[in-house]
Amino acid sequence: MKLSTQKRLAADVMKVGMSRVWIDPQFEDEVSLAITREDIRRLVDEGAIQKKQKTGVSRGRARYILKQKRKGQRKGPGRRKGKHTAKLSKKDRWMMKIRPMRRELTRLRNEDRITRRVYRDLYLKAKGNAFRNTAHLRTYIAERKLEAKKRR
Repeated sequence: MKLSTQKRLAADVMKVGMSRVWIDPQFEDEVSLAITREDIRRLVDEGAIQKKQKTGVSRGRARYILKQKRKGQRKGPGRRKGKHTAKLSKKDRWMMKIRPMRRELTRLRNEDRITRRVYRDLYLKAKGNAFRNTAHLRTYIAERKLEAKKRR
């Protein structure tokens, strides 16, 4: 049974596209007799013609990806664009390196494990990028026996 006219009228009446119009197969002969908009409205009220629900896009995959990103995944080299400094700027990298070294030097000075003169010397060396990290700084102090003798 060809119900294209009825489908078009129903789409117009319900203000949806033709693909969203559903005609109940049990009422097909009744629908085929409907030729006016009034007839279509009556059939919509009876439930013989109905709107199909809009198809949405699932957020499931998006939620899964977000969960992974929160864990710190999906950040490998294949994901990155731009220079190697794009992830951390040179300044940020420097700050992350120098601050712990300066803290360590201050701690050593406050505990009287190094003299003020040695502190100043090492501080300037650290500023000049002489040490890779705090561990390197400690080995440098140990190798050169820069730790002050404990006073009694």
